[in-house]
Amino acid sequence: MPTVLLIRHGENEYVAKGRLAGRLPGVHLNARGKAQAQALAAGLQHVKLTAIYSSPLERAVETAQPLAAANKLSIVKRKGLLESDIGQWEGKLLKTLQKDKRWAVLQNRPSVFRFPGGEGMLEQQARLVTEIEALRAMHKPKDTIACVLHADPIKLIIAHYAGMPLDQFQRLQISTASVSTLVLHEGRSMLERLNWTAPEN
Repeated sequence: MPTVLLIRHGENEYVAKGRLAGRLPGVHLNARGKAQAQALAAGLQHVKLTAIYSSPLERAVETAQPLAAANKLSIVKRKGLLESDIGQWEGKLLKTLQKDKRWAVLQNRPSVFRFPGGEGMLEQQARLVTEIEALRAMHKPKDTIACVLHADPIKLIIAHYAGMPLDQFQRLQISTASVSTLVLHEGRSMLERLNWTAPEN
């Protein structure tokens, strides 16, 4: 079955300043994020990719661009790979949200959590798994594909395929410009690598 590289986008000013971007448009990689994207492409130069898919948000597409150039592939934008719809929390500082009693629910019981005015975590996980299964169906067993997206979506995908209860998904760490590798098998999938990052110059 196909191998899927789950790649988180590089750093941007929202990440650097501890602010949730959600699906806000116009959030681009900062200087470090651009360097991370270049280092990522160099670090994966030994991997022969069949296709590159990306969340439509700018920070994901910009992270995918060096990888696409190195592999002479086009970037295919997929709405199914979008960031969490965090509703009224878009643009909010983490230190402010951490004072909200709903933050503890997100951290400890995400299976019952819904972002105010946005997605529920179970709903989001179902969306993402549906997308990965659609991509699986499009590819041959020996294909290796890259999906460039966002931290929580990557954690939700890994939790599903690794058999991890949703309420434990916050135990996973997904750094900017990191790669986590899933090998999809019928009935059983393998997490080969978690949160690998290329050395930054």
